[in-house]
Amino acid sequence: MTVEYLGTTPRIRCWTPPGVYRPQTDTGLLGRAMRRERITRRTEVLDLGTGSGALAVEAARRGARVTAVDISWMALAAAWCNALLNGRTVRVRHGDLASAVPGRRFDLVVTNPPYVPAPPGAGPPRGSARAWDAGTDGRLHIDRICAAAPAVLRPEGRLLMVHSHLSGVEETLTRLRATGLRAEVVDRTRLPYGRVLHSRLAWLRERGLAAGATTEELVVIRAEHT
Repeated sequence: MTVEYLGTTPRIRCWTPPGVYRPQTDTGLLGRAMRRERITRRTEVLDLGTGSGALAVEAARRGARVTAVDISWMALAAAWCNALLNGRTVRVRHGDLASAVPGRRFDLVVTNPPYVPAPPGAGPPRGSARAWDAGTDGRLHIDRICAAAPAVLRPEGRLLMVHSHLSGVEETLTRLRATGLRAEVVDRTRLPYGRVLHSRLAWLRERGLAAGATTEELVVIRAEHT
């Protein structure tokens, strides 16, 4: 099925097959931050964990040379098809985060990693859950991206990463700054818990993450070389 995404002008057409993360509020928030960045035909963009490829397509539409990475073959197929649907070219690479592009550096890295805390004992995420489950603290992938960021960014490169307040915004800022990057929150929004978080509400409250609230704050963190 083809759907319209993000309200961009002209709108991006996006096909999302079963098992691939459908563009949602976090995608839109990250897209809004990306549209504030300077992107030209010489800009090389890396989309880590591309999912449907919606952000990769938007970057390509702005003229960038885009590489989209995902560990899911179905996601890469969706990203390739969505680029074709929108008359753009996106390079797709199969692999686990930055290991899929060894030795390469980029002007802009965008990433919407899995960031939802998952109860212990659930085992490795499978199927669609691979797009959101990220260990008991939600940082299974976030910490790896923080560590890898300096090596994949060019000297004036920028990183844009979106994640939930439930997975530790200050921890992410601290880790990025410890690598020598300048990092700050550049956008945020709040929304009601979705199906997955509602199903884990009791566990989140036991951990002191939810308290009485049933709303989630999403943030975009921007980092660059100092």
